Amino acid sequence: MKQTEARVRDFEGFFQAEYDGVLRALTLALHDRERAEEAAQDAFATAYRRWRTVARTDRPGTWVYVVALRAERRRLAREGRHTGGASEVDVTDAAPAVLDGLWLTDALGQLPERQRLAIVLRFYADLSVEDTARVMGCAEGTVKATVHTALQRLRIQLVEEEVRGAH
Repeated sequence: MKQTEARVRDFEGFFQAEYDGVLRALTLALHDRERAEEAAQDAFATAYRRWRTVARTDRPGTWVYVVALRAERRRLAREGRHTGGASEVDVTDAAPAVLDGLWLTDALGQLPERQRLAIVLRFYADLSVEDTARVMGCAEGTVKATVHTALQRLRIQLVEEEVRGAH
């Protein structure tokens, strides 16, 4: 009984520490707060069921994030939807601490879904190119090219914003 209680307390602490960050990352990746909440809740439930294994990983929060994204990709595949179009959900609170928050959220929202996902996985979730490729279900070279193209688009958007702000 005491081991079970300790496991629950350990998971509760993990959940408290990681949930908001995982939810923000999923919201950025999916560009849909409601879908992100559902995916996060399902992934944390999976983590709870497998807590002994998950707790021993180097980054259990990233594990939850990856599980959520994989489940979302499977759901989209079942529904016959392709990744590529951005949702019209406004996510103004998604990344307030990074690059003036609102600008980043808007800029990421203008990227195609696959580019947005690659950026969030590489830089927000801090996954390696190899891990990002595994999550996205593509080759490492594809991840590199996708990230490169997305960063170029973000740079152009930043320059355009600076030019508009100067006038």
